[in-house]
Amino acid sequence: MLSAPHSAYLHIPFCRRRCFYCDFPISVLGHQRRGETSQTVEAYVDLLCAEITVTPAANRPLQTVFFGGGTPSLLSVPQVERLLTQLDQRFGIAAGAEISMEMDPGTFSLEHLQGYLAAGVNRISLGVQALDDRTLESCGRYHRVADVWQAVDWLQQLAVANWSLDLISGLPHQSLADWETGLVQAVALGPHHLSIYDLTLEPQTVFARRFQAGTAPLPTDQQTAAMYRLAQAYLTNQGYEHYEVSNYAQPGHRCQHNLTYWHNQPYYGFGLGATSYTQHQRVSRPRTLATYGQWVQAFQAAGGVHPDPPTPAAEQWLDRLVVGLRLGQGIAGEDLRSLCDADTWARLQQALQPHIQKGWVIVEGQDWHSLERLRLSDPEGFLFSNVVLVDCFRLLAG
Repeated sequence: MLSAPHSAYLHIPFCRRRCFYCDFPISVLGHQRRGETSQTVEAYVDLLCAEITVTPAANRPLQTVFFGGGTPSLLSVPQVERLLTQLDQRFGIAAGAEISMEMDPGTFSLEHLQGYLAAGVNRISLGVQALDDRTLESCGRYHRVADVWQAVDWLQQLAVANWSLDLISGLPHQSLADWETGLVQAVALGPHHLSIYDLTLEPQTVFARRFQAGTAPLPTDQQTAAMYRLAQAYLTNQGYEHYEVSNYAQPGHRCQHNLTYWHNQPYYGFGLGATSYTQHQRVSRPRTLATYGQWVQAFQAAGGVHPDPPTPAAEQWLDRLVVGLRLGQGIAGEDLRSLCDADTWARLQQALQPHIQKGWVIVEGQDWHSLERLRLSDPEGFLFSNVVLVDCFRLLAG
């Protein structure tokens, strides 16, 4: 039985500018405006509060809250306080809950950071992406490396006990030596958690119009694979646990909110472009401010009821397989067996057998019939995870 949600995601869609690789649902504010000075931002916070207020509440307080974006650090402190108060009044926020906020260097001050922490934020995810100005400029990023040093200095001044840093590999003109230098610099800053993403050329982005995957000035597939292996070797050697395909954490600093997704547990999602998963329903919201506003009005008129049908059982099982294999620990055999019939179980074995032989998929237990846990090897299984999953989809769909 699906448990009640204990996590909430709030999408804050505002940015200074759109990065050249980004296809997220965002609204560009420019270099001057932010939450304190933008009626657009204030009106959007009103919409978020309206959606939260009408959403049916389970008798279970939130254990995690995540402000994602976009650039949540463009919100004013009172706006963050208001949203957290609204969540607490509607669902309750448990004592000691993990409350994360994505923040981009150059978009906040020391006073903003102090205010966010006082409001209840206790985990910061710093969107760095690269640690040299040439690369940042080539990606269309707003900030520069000096902004990163300043942001980290403020985190250290305020003794923030749980903060993460994002990096992207496979960027234009990025060599393996560049990547290694960035990793060393990042670790020297002392983050408790690192997220390492490989560049994906999304349709309708500036990069997709300019470049073709695997051709200069982008690194080749072999070079990006080498970057992945290098990150895994260096970060694990530095004491970080590779607990998910793209994520590394010092002991005790895994992102609890994202673990909700990777364990395929239910969660609330609020804001344009956000997806929620409650009552076996995955509900995606519209991706523009105007259509999201109309959606909230319709949701209010419907009394907080989503018309979307429940996710079919077969799709739920595939979801569990996809997200579970992203984790270093993989999926418990009991979880997989309890969610599928004998035919599906046999097809899964058939789909995975070639990858087991390559060493990409590891079966823990005496044999498949006494499967204790299914997981991908690190780094090779993680590196070829898409190949493994595509084969699973093809055979299971057949």
